[in-house]
Amino acid sequence: MAEITAALVKELRERTGQGMMDCKKALTAAGGDIEKAIDDMRAAGAIKAAKKAGNIAAEGSIAVKVADDNKAAVILEVNSQTDFLALQDDFKGFVADSLEQAFAEQLTDVAPLIASRESAREALVAKCGENVNIRRLTRVEGDVVGSYLHGHRIGVLVVLKGGNAELAREIAMHVAASNPQFLSSAEVSEEAVAKEKEIFLALNADKIAGKPENIVENMVKGRISKFLAEASLIEQPFVKNPDVKVGELAKQAGAEIVSFVRYEVGEGIEKAEVDFAAEVAAQVAATQQ
Repeated sequence: MAEITAALVKELRERTGQGMMDCKKALTAAGGDIEKAIDDMRAAGAIKAAKKAGNIAAEGSIAVKVADDNKAAVILEVNSQTDFLALQDDFKGFVADSLEQAFAEQLTDVAPLIASRESAREALVAKCGENVNIRRLTRVEGDVVGSYLHGHRIGVLVVLKGGNAELAREIAMHVAASNPQFLSSAEVSEEAVAKEKEIFLALNADKIAGKPENIVENMVKGRISKFLAEASLIEQPFVKNPDVKVGELAKQAGAEIVSFVRYEVGEGIEKAEVDFAAEVAAQVAATQQ
């Protein structure tokens, strides 16, 4: 019997739209075989035939809530299968209620929110016919917290030491637009630097062929320096005034950037390739049976 891991339960939940406990029970009964668990759940009428591997929830909304005193905030991602549903009032209401609960209970882990919102989620899935998942949340606290939402697809929280909420919002807007990977070059891992070096050497193999080792080393150093500047928030030119780096902008206002969080809908979720012609043909064939 395969181990019933949290990752396996999560995958089954995303593929079927069913509750965590139901998914865990089904996996246990199926000996950890996820495909058998899906077949058993379908045979038992627990899920619709449409709820299968193709129903990946990779659309949805990002939502944020900041405390009135700008000392704390929560950012939340809730996924749907289509962007259309993300714009509907029922989905928006589910997201808003989930966000309010996460903020009120000062949650720092998404698991308790997923568990407590399961009945509401199942009701929404039954009503809209799409898979819906609460995916992740982050809570931040600090001297000054600001936020920015770009539509419903990108959300950012920025924590400052000193400064004010307006400055934090300006920096959050920059983060939304520029998508820095790190706060500063000091946070860049050796693995990230090594990977960038590997990519540079692969892309420039023809240019460096035959060059002396010290020349190649200087070329690599130049690329790594550029990479660190591009990837680090405080080293990036501020989008509204490229003559000033973001770190300098904060410093001029008597502030220091402590941290940032950037969410974008569906990032990191592997999306299924959809053959719409084949899908329509299959639906037509089904109606003729």
